[in-house]
Order: sequence, then structure tokens, then C-alpha cells
Amino acid sequence: MASRRSLATKLGVVAGFEQPSASLEQYPTPPELAAHVVHLADLQGDVEGRTVVDLGSGTGMLALAAALRGPARVVGLEVDADPIRTARENERRVGTNAPVHWVRGDATHPPLRIAEPTTVLMNPPFGAQDGNRHADRGFLAAAGAIADVSYSVHNGGSEEFVRAFAADNGGTVTHAFAAELDIENRFDHHTADSAAIDAEVYRIEWTSDESAADAARSDGSTSGA
Repeated sequence: MASRRSLATKLGVVAGFEQPSASLEQYPTPPELAAHVVHLADLQGDVEGRTVVDLGSGTGMLALAAALRGPARVVGLEVDADPIRTARENERRVGTNAPVHWVRGDATHPPLRIAEPTTVLMNPPFGAQDGNRHADRGFLAAAGAIADVSYSVHNGGSEEFVRAFAADNGGTVTHAFAAELDIENRFDHHTADSAAIDAEVYRIEWTSDESAADAARSDGSTSGA
């Protein structure tokens, strides 16, 4: 298995959003964080030989990180057409061997029917924009509906919410670690050139009951980032 550092280096060529949407909270996942998440997932046996789905795949950072670690296939699901075009270009830059499928659709209501063991990776919106509070709830519900394990990035201070949501929807948090997101000034409401945002990453194992699927169907969230 290649090192986490070498994976991050390979991901350094992944281009970000050309015209990011503030309403969709389209911020790029840093290569180092993507490598950390996927390296941990690989050590847990959650990547190699499995189907990996990136919910709200953006320009493909997490999806392509997984594609470099021997999955059966990778699916990147994204609601915005422009980042999907960039993701396809990034796939060529990275040079993955695993099949990668880019699908346009709502990550909170994924148009996917997957029978095989599936891992979800996602860096969902934190809900920082007006009217988008708890945006990550719909992503967690979708993950629980299609996967048996998920890795998700959340705003700092989300532990109580994530653990409670998982417990109420057939999931169990097995691993958690703190992270940091360096966000560049891309929107009018930003006042500094960049900012370091505290984040948390959670690994959740999901059971096969219907509670998460019900939560996904009832959630009102509509977009991924």
C-alpha cells in the first residue's frame, strides 16, 4: 500500500471549482485531507475491491483518491454539471486504473441501486449559508440508505449531532478525528484571503434497516458540493 503522503502528492494535480457556488458551499477538499480519509478507509478494508460512492463529489478529489486504492469501481454523484466536467478532466490528470462513473444527481436522494458492499465518502455542505442549516443531515441519511460504511467531513463541534443521528438511523460511529480545512477567499462574504476551519471526520457503520432510507426520503435537502 502506498503511503498517505504519496497519495496526497498524486492528488495535487486535481483542479478545484472554476466558479464555485456559495449556496452549494462548494469548497475544495484539500489533497492532504482526502488522502488521510482514504488512507484510513483503505486500512479498514473499506476501499479495495469495493464500490465507493462520493456523495457531492464536486471536482472529484475524494472519488479520485479512492480510485487510486484499488476499488472495484467509483461513483461520483454531483448535482452541478460544471464540476463534473472538471472531475472528468481531473480523472485524466490523475491517471486512475479503476473505473470511475460521474453521475449528475441530488446527493441527498441518490439515483443509485447498488447491491454490492459499498463505502460512501463525502465532504457535505456544513450548512453555513442562510437556509442551508443542517445540510449535512440529508447526506448522512443518503449514506445510510446506500452504504454499509461511510466517511464524512463535518464542521467542528458536530460530534453530538453526528453520533445521535447515526444512532437514530441504524448507524454506529466507530472512528473520529479532528481535521482542518484551509478555505480560500472565493466569495463576497469572505473578509480574509483564507481561513482555517475546524472540521471533524467520522467513520460510521450502517445496518441494513430502513430507518436511514426513510430519513433520506423525508429530508428536504437538495444539493451537494
